[in-house]
Amino acid sequence: MENKNSNNVILAQLNPISGNIEYNKNKAIESIKKANEINADLIIFPELFLIGYPLGDILTRYPYIAQQSEEALNEIKNTATNTAILIGFAEKNKEKFGKPFYNSIAFIQNKEIKKIIRKSLLANYAEHNDFRYFEPAKINKEERIINLNGIKYGIAICEDSWNDFDFFEKNLYSIDPIKEIAPYVNTIICPSSSCTRAKKEQLKHNMMSHIAKKYNVNYIYVNQVGANDELVYDGYSRMYDKNGNLCAMAKGFEEDFFILNINTNKNIINPLPKGLELTLNSQKEFSLDHTPDLERTYRTIILAIKDYFKKNNFKRAVLGLSGGLDSTICAVLLADALGRENILGISMPSKLTSSDSKNDAKELASNLGINFMEIPIKDMQEAISNKFEGIFNEAQNSFSDRYNQSFTQDNIQARSRALILWGIANEFNSTIPIATSDKSELYMGYATINGDMSGGYAPISDVVKTKLFALARWMNENRPQKNAIPEAIIKKPPQAELALDPKTGKTLLAEDALMPYEFLDEVIWRIENFNQSIDNMMKSKFLYEKKNILDNQTKLQWLNKFFKRLNTAIYKWYIIPPGPIVDGRSINKIEFKQPIISDINYSK
Repeated sequence: MENKNSNNVILAQLNPISGNIEYNKNKAIESIKKANEINADLIIFPELFLIGYPLGDILTRYPYIAQQSEEALNEIKNTATNTAILIGFAEKNKEKFGKPFYNSIAFIQNKEIKKIIRKSLLANYAEHNDFRYFEPAKINKEERIINLNGIKYGIAICEDSWNDFDFFEKNLYSIDPIKEIAPYVNTIICPSSSCTRAKKEQLKHNMMSHIAKKYNVNYIYVNQVGANDELVYDGYSRMYDKNGNLCAMAKGFEEDFFILNINTNKNIINPLPKGLELTLNSQKEFSLDHTPDLERTYRTIILAIKDYFKKNNFKRAVLGLSGGLDSTICAVLLADALGRENILGISMPSKLTSSDSKNDAKELASNLGINFMEIPIKDMQEAISNKFEGIFNEAQNSFSDRYNQSFTQDNIQARSRALILWGIANEFNSTIPIATSDKSELYMGYATINGDMSGGYAPISDVVKTKLFALARWMNENRPQKNAIPEAIIKKPPQAELALDPKTGKTLLAEDALMPYEFLDEVIWRIENFNQSIDNMMKSKFLYEKKNILDNQTKLQWLNKFFKRLNTAIYKWYIIPPGPIVDGRSINKIEFKQPIISDINYSK
């Protein structure tokens, strides 16, 4: 047995399932029993652990889930023997006025619920919609402070920590719960469900360190881990000491029963993804050096795929292998996440597909050890085209304004491939096809509905093209199997091989149809991070301009093309299947909603 004065605190960094109260309750009880066995003082679970996070609208559509959450809490309280418990749940608001629920934490000791702590600051931005169904609680200092074995703990639930008036230039709320409780406690505890994004770790680290140092308190952060649809929670629960120094950290991207002793400096500090530690104080600026964020990106998508398949009872993935970068990256990620035996890559050459592309796809599949087939679609494409010609001629009797030139033949190829993938998925148990579109091309609408956009999951839909090139090289160097991606694929200029370029007679290159990806990706970054217009961007010097000659006329043409294509691509953003958020900002529909019918002057 541990000495009861050891002040051991367990950070129960676990992976819940939204809405599955029984599953989450059983995971909690399993951890509580382990904590009792080592005589720990306290075990802390993430925010809303019993009901799972994110919630969407399941609480308002199925309000009895909250009742199940409270019933599970009553069962859990009977396990509080040696160890006290802090656990998040959805509490019904019994008052006449206000939203129907509270985001609450129960403090349980000696088989009794001693206190209920309710969240005050409710996130209502980006992926968060907490104000939609939770009532913000008034800050009551006494309710938020617990005494346990000589230590005073103050409880701040996730967003309650994110409003320090000195740390943030612009505050979302007029109150700061930390300010109200920190002067009266030894340690702040923050149960959280905070997803990973580019630059998010840097913000969290500096904010938590700032709070600990400012108020001369220990700061304990307990984060959820796991993925749910688009959101990935990276864990990395931790503690900062009274000087703001990081002194303990749980594992990342996996569950951890982390034993923390708040009175010693001998706690484990698990490492962050390689590279992040070099950028904890970096400024916000665009860079084509994606190296510091590549391991985090890889681990984010791997966990996203694993949980999306496991929690939805899927097992296998089938995808088209074009010999190009996007499908290649998807194949590697899927093989690593699900096991190579569960992946089927299919090369589906048309009459425009080069022998190099076919060979590259075959070599990749062989290197990865995934299942592979080659299914030519030339006959399928010709049969559909012949059938369509008669249909189109007849349709002219009704519609007179037929295009002189259309994308129909291009799209027939892409949709023929999707039809094969869906057919295989429908024939075999627990199998879904994969949409391989990337973020750069989604912004431009350079993707085919019911073609490469079609599938049950879109792993790279929030990763820009320049980062994908860097990720390919990173995976070749850092996966156990080195150089699985053929060098020819990484060096190959992106092209869909759906149409010929009338200027060259060769297949049309993506950058010729769009613009250089180094420029395009910086436009995306400037929109998402600085909210810049065309005029703002014309006055700004792009990284591309520092390396290449670019006159103002061409720059303006590219910007006008970008925003024109963006405006006609918005409806596609609503159609793409779920995919993990990776960037600091996203057009993923859980986060960003622009009306499809919108007429914005992007110049000003």
